[in-house]
Amino acid sequence: MEAVRELGYAPNFSARALAAKQTNTVGAVIPTMENAVFARGLQAFQEELGRLGKTLLVASSAYSAALEEEQVRALVAGGADALFLIGYDRNPAVYDFLEKRGVPTLITWSYKATEDRIAVGFDNREGMAKLARLVLGQGHRNIACITAPVASNDRARGRVHGIQDAMREAGFDPASLPIVETPYGIENGETAFREVMAVADQTTAIMCANDVLAVGALRAAREAGLRVPNDISITGFDDIELARLADPALTTVHVPHREMGRRAASMITKMLRGDGSMESVELPTDIQIRQTLGSV
Repeated sequence: MEAVRELGYAPNFSARALAAKQTNTVGAVIPTMENAVFARGLQAFQEELGRLGKTLLVASSAYSAALEEEQVRALVAGGADALFLIGYDRNPAVYDFLEKRGVPTLITWSYKATEDRIAVGFDNREGMAKLARLVLGQGHRNIACITAPVASNDRARGRVHGIQDAMREAGFDPASLPIVETPYGIENGETAFREVMAVADQTTAIMCANDVLAVGALRAAREAGLRVPNDISITGFDDIELARLADPALTTVHVPHREMGRRAASMITKMLRGDGSMESVELPTDIQIRQTLGSV
């Protein structure tokens, strides 16, 4: 070991990978590094992978399907043994490429019983439906939604559908739900709040598809002279730290980010070992009731 330290020796990664036919690296492509939505789960994923002797390589797609496909191909070309991807939505050609190359792929941040692909995640649709039932139970009838673009995002789309499911169950027309789509960002949440109130000024509750947009809506409500939750209620989804620090603290859907990360690392390791048949894991969500939801 003294010689190792003196000479600055490090094992030859390429030679070791050739001998073992594995690089012991796992690639992850996440939509963004600009907010904390993915940070907690990814940190737990990395910690557990490290404990299992593997290294994580991370790329960010900026919500671009084309860029995600480039990054997937680059990670595989760089020797990633397996891939960790967010959500199901992507070009089928990406899945075909991974299957032909024999690269195990794990879906996270989403779970659908109807999907065959192995996932460790949660039901976005039902998680939001539970919160929407609570909002409706507080007497709200004029509900609006602020969401990330839904076209290539099954998580955001599921959350919108969850609100509509709860409306339908309660006897309301889900098509009447005002929806504003906007990229992630606090400032975008502020702008979206103003758009909602411009087209539906009778709104008494705005359900946001993530906490970042919800905090932006809170700021815009305050600037408009509205009291939350006295004049309008606002809810989020994810329960990142920002939700607890918001003023008032945000009522939201809690996602088990760290548990998901740990379970995902364990699952992807089993996939690499070929430990028999794999089954998807659904993790529960729950509602964190704080100070931004009031009754009508």
